[in-house]
Amino acid sequence: MLLQNVRKPELSEIIAIDAEAMGFKMSCDLETASLLRTLAGSCKNAALLELGTGAGISTSWILDGMDRVSSVLTVELDEAVQSIAKKHLSSDKRVQFFTMDGADFIKELGDQKFDFIFADTWPGKFYFLDETLDLLKSGGIYIIDDLLPIPSWPEEHVKKVEDLISYLDNREDLVITKLNWSTGLIIATKK
Repeated sequence: MLLQNVRKPELSEIIAIDAEAMGFKMSCDLETASLLRTLAGSCKNAALLELGTGAGISTSWILDGMDRVSSVLTVELDEAVQSIAKKHLSSDKRVQFFTMDGADFIKELGDQKFDFIFADTWPGKFYFLDETLDLLKSGGIYIIDDLLPIPSWPEEHVKKVEDLISYLDNREDLVITKLNWSTGLIIATKK
């Protein structure tokens, strides 16, 4: 009921149509998208990072929450899928697209620091996690989704998710909240 009247970014609807036509079904859901917009809106004059552009639905929501002086870098390995995001969002000067392996991208970022990181792909979530968290400013927000089991998960993925959650739980430099909501999320902030 609460999501019946959510104001969606206009471009998110168009991107969803193009993603569906391409057969891309891995975009974030409405709950996660709405949360991303709110969290992006809490970051003023900020540097944001999205690992896993996909077709750009989450990117459109992040941009919708951002102020006019913030910027977001977003990376995607699949050029064809990311082309949807570029087609609809590249006119927004606050976003920069990178098409490459997320792990290589994380390495190239060097000493840059971010106020907000949404890791929606394996690099930055299941590997290169420490390197990604090193990119997070003190007080910055780290968000991951897709943590609740679904029937299509192979058995070994369940263990990967459990290990990830345990690792984040035991980091002393993070304050985390686990949400058994949407697709399963963790929101963390760096002390």
